[in-house]
Amino acid sequence: MADMRTPLNKVRGLGSAKEGADHFWRQRVTALANIPLTLFLVVSIALLAGGDHAQVAAYLGSPLAAVPLLALVISAAIHMRLGMQVIIEDYVYGEGAKVLCLVANTFFTGLVALTCVYAIIKLSLGS
Repeated sequence: MADMRTPLNKVRGLGSAKEGADHFWRQRVTALANIPLTLFLVVSIALLAGGDHAQVAAYLGSPLAAVPLLALVISAAIHMRLGMQVIIEDYVYGEGAKVLCLVANTFFTGLVALTCVYAIIKLSLGS
């Protein structure tokens, strides 16, 4: 297999970070998973439209509703973090600012995911 690095990059040891393909596939797999999960959410909202709190709580108390919603939250949060990471890496200049934005991105998406997971679990347990 041909080495595609320039002579200068060979000397510097610069080359593939071995992360690009993994990042690419995680982004695509989460996008694919989000399609049926989002459709499930839309159908659920449509079925619950006009329902009262007790009906919604009873629906979310079912594992058949709570589990796909939890899967959607986790998949969407991972997808969101990966997408924002690409944007930050491409458009934020300065190494310090880039690192700060990447850390903030990870904490923000984690906080959003944890908040949603907590809400779904709380509703599904009826607490």
